Amino acid sequence: MKELVEVIAKALVDHPEEVVVTESENEKSIVLELHVAQPDMGKVIGKQGRIAKAIRSVVKAAATKSDKKVVVDIIQ
Repeated sequence: MKELVEVIAKALVDHPEEVVVTESENEKSIVLELHVAQPDMGKVIGKQGRIAKAIRSVVKAAATKSDKKVVVDIIQ
């Protein structure tokens, strides 16, 4: 999951070297935190959050095999 979010985010931003994804896991869920540069926040979130919602949908679909809930947080 971490690699998937990283690839998607790096394709969207102007500063791909500043994209960092951290993963933490507990019994029932996986939390992915996406850190991007301040100027790239709008590109990752999109108008009315559409791009962020699309990223979350793709990750959720990819996570169906793991039987765990996956949460993607976008942090500057």
